[in-house]
Amino acid sequence: MKIDEFQETIHACRFCFMCRHLSAVGNVTFRESDTPRGRALIAGKMQQSMDTLEQDYIDAIFKSEISASCRFHCVSHFDEAGLVIAAREDIVAAGKAPEPVKVVAEQLKNVSFSVEGSGDTLYYVDSYSDKKSAPAGCKTISGGDTGRALQVLGYTADSEAVFAQFANAVKSSGCVKLVTSCPASFYFLKENLNGVEVMHASAFLSSKKGSGEVYYLESDYLKNYCAEFVSPAESLTKLGYSLKPFGTNPEESYTAGEGAVVYDRLYPEVAEKMCKHISELADNPTSDVLVTASPYTKAVLNKYAPELTVKLLDEILVKGL
Repeated sequence: MKIDEFQETIHACRFCFMCRHLSAVGNVTFRESDTPRGRALIAGKMQQSMDTLEQDYIDAIFKSEISASCRFHCVSHFDEAGLVIAAREDIVAAGKAPEPVKVVAEQLKNVSFSVEGSGDTLYYVDSYSDKKSAPAGCKTISGGDTGRALQVLGYTADSEAVFAQFANAVKSSGCVKLVTSCPASFYFLKENLNGVEVMHASAFLSSKKGSGEVYYLESDYLKNYCAEFVSPAESLTKLGYSLKPFGTNPEESYTAGEGAVVYDRLYPEVAEKMCKHISELADNPTSDVLVTASPYTKAVLNKYAPELTVKLLDEILVKGL
């Protein structure tokens, strides 16, 4: 089993309560099974027997937002995020994936990547972005997820097949630089796309000086997965914006499931609860400006918490407030 590779994490996390406040799903469902400790206990049950694993336990594994906040802030950095993805792989291999997961996985396998426009830089348009947001002078590539979403869902072989199609399309474009606004895609492509320089849009776009108070909602991928990445929060400060702290502490994830890539398509009712939780934490929902580096986060907040004013970091860098 894949989870056997995470034996140390299973043993450590199932006896630890220290990071339970960092599970964005657990904070809105109030279920112990939706915390790192709960998921580690379920992994232990999986090792005992997959045949008798209850559906509720399986659902809990797939309801994780995989923000990696727990791993990032853990004093020993136990890889709870990696454990969850491994558990999903084992569940998928056993033919026990929940129905919503099967449906979305089939949709994610259906890709058709195409390159349009002219330029020597390629801009990847993910499913939560718009071609209109592509920087001037860039070709665009679109047509589906790069393979990260399938990887996160536990469909490893399918993820590799989709990524191979994406890589071939990139190679055919002739571009040696790829830019994306999607933090999940940035992380995945940095890890897997060889021979091409991969940049997050915040490091590529021209930065416009500005002023005013904003709340920056840190990206799960840029903060918890890409340790070497300079936080856009620092860039906003240097540009002249005044950043106010959001929420109850700087460790929590306020992305509404960005780590899981397509969370709103899997469990929309939980995604809505996470968005409402973020709205409740806002000081003045009708006047505060929330900035996010994730097109996914902006899309789901606009959908489930329309009372909030949410700006994509790209917009701020190009146009200011």
